[in-house]
Amino acid sequence: MTRLFKAFFNSADGLLHALRSEEAIRQEFVLLLLAVPLACLLTADNWKRIALIGLVFALIAVELLNTCVEKLCDHVTPDRHPEIKIVKDMGSAAVLFAIIATGLFWCLAIMERLGLA
Repeated sequence: MTRLFKAFFNSADGLLHALRSEEAIRQEFVLLLLAVPLACLLTADNWKRIALIGLVFALIAVELLNTCVEKLCDHVTPDRHPEIKIVKDMGSAAVLFAIIATGLFWCLAIMERLGLA
């Protein structure tokens, strides 16, 4: 049980650091705060609510992983390096796909709510 508590507090420390230092994480956290009540307004289906909110959590997770990759790359070599740029760009592409997936699901939910789908 002690290990779980330590892991939780390590995770909380990492999240707090990311919130302090990364604008994208802060923006996506605001999105999460808006997503919870909005998901409840959009649908009465609990599975859809969980899916909509879960996608925002997944987006934040991908953003956190991308941030980790970028910080590690900057630590390994602070100079510009073409191969490091490729690694960072691939991490950014992962975030882009997570944003697209999240956006598609939310657009469909809004369209259903408006009777357009």
